[in-house]
Amino acid sequence: MPDELATLKVSQIRRVIGLAVLVMLAGLLIQIGVMRPPEGIGYRVLLLALGAGALTLAELMRRATARRLILTPAGLFDDEGREIARIDRISGLDRGMLAFKPSNGFSLSLTEPLPRAWAPGVWWRLGRRVGVGGVTSAGEAKAMAEILTALLQTRGERS
Repeated sequence: MPDELATLKVSQIRRVIGLAVLVMLAGLLIQIGVMRPPEGIGYRVLLLALGAGALTLAELMRRATARRLILTPAGLFDDEGREIARIDRISGLDRGMLAFKPSNGFSLSLTEPLPRAWAPGVWWRLGRRVGVGGVTSAGEAKAMAEILTALLQTRGERS
C-alpha cells in the first residue's frame, strides 16, 4: 500500500498462546461433553456447542492474526485494503490505562457510527468506537497511536 506511515503486526508468541488457550478450552469442553456428560441431554449438547464455538473462534483468530494493520494518510486499513477507520472520521484517540481498549492497543472515537466488525485478537469496531490491539506488538501499537495523534493534531490545525 502506498504511503504507509506505520504497520502493526501480531506478536507471534501472543498469537500462539491465544490460539493454544482457545483450542485447549474447546478440547476440554468437548471432552467433558463426550466422556463425562452431566445429567440430561441438554447439558451435553450445550457443552459440545460451546466446544465447537471455541474451535470456530480459534479459526477466526488464526485467520485474523495472519493480517497486519496499515496506517496511511487516508486512514487505518488491514493489508487486504479493508477499511477500519478513515482519518476524517476519527474524532479522538485514547490509550490511557483506564480506557476501554484492547490490551497493548488503543481506542478510537469516530464522528459517525460504522457497521460492526471484528478481527479477533487484532481489532474491533462497534458503532462509534474502534479498538485496536490484543495480541499485537505493544511497541508498534504505541508508535501507531503516536503517529495517529500527530495526524489528528495536524488535521485540527488546518481546520
